[in-house]
Amino acid sequence: MEQAIVDFYEHYREERFVTSAARRIEFLTTVRRFDRMFPAPVRILDCAAGTGAYAFYLAGKGHRVTATDLTPRHVAYMRDRQAQTGLTVAPAVLDATDMRCFADATFDVVLNMGAFYHLPDAQLRTKCIDESLRVLKPGGTLVVTYIPRGFLNLLTAVSAGPDGALLAQVRDTGALRRGDPGCMWTDAYYASAAEMTALFRARGLQITAHFAQDGAAPLFRDDIARWTPAQFDAWLAYHLSVCDDPAALDMSNHVLIAGTKET
Repeated sequence: MEQAIVDFYEHYREERFVTSAARRIEFLTTVRRFDRMFPAPVRILDCAAGTGAYAFYLAGKGHRVTATDLTPRHVAYMRDRQAQTGLTVAPAVLDATDMRCFADATFDVVLNMGAFYHLPDAQLRTKCIDESLRVLKPGGTLVVTYIPRGFLNLLTAVSAGPDGALLAQVRDTGALRRGDPGCMWTDAYYASAAEMTALFRARGLQITAHFAQDGAAPLFRDDIARWTPAQFDAWLAYHLSVCDDPAALDMSNHVLIAGTKET
């Protein structure tokens, strides 16, 4: 993976789920679905755990969690939180394109929630998915989060000012690199729902979930920050009622797709 990704996240507050009301929509939507997907304790690898929001939630539910991330600051944060909470997530620095430290068929669930969408290089994306599948048990669940191309085009035009060349590049290739003129983020890859569906099916995965995690909430994050608890709950309930609609996928900041590995 590119050093640009590590450099970005060493200086970015990935602890966004506790610092932003808008970001909590993503978290709450996802963990509610996880509660349905994993009702009994299982062994989970969170191979791009960030600062561990999902890892610690799942550990608190009784799952056996291993949480890894490419960014040393994130791993240090998780180690501190592990000591404070008493929840074990075994934090370690790891590149999700090379997980040879784990044997084949080790985990019941692999969460690839960030690694895939930071890989503009197609060969690295393939390695990332292949490694996730290698360490996943037959019959286990692979969870991948991606960022749709449609949302980036909208977000760039609304908040960063439209850059025609950059918009066309992302529309046509999905790839964004830190050195690109007009780049507002770091190395990334933006996919489509059809592309991700085809990727899962090509690897023999039976798709079990495909939903918008946060919808367009980041576009009006300042408004959400001012909402009363009742207003927040009303929007969350609405979002949960529509997040599985295919029309919602291309208008979401993050989208989650999950599938079962062939036995």
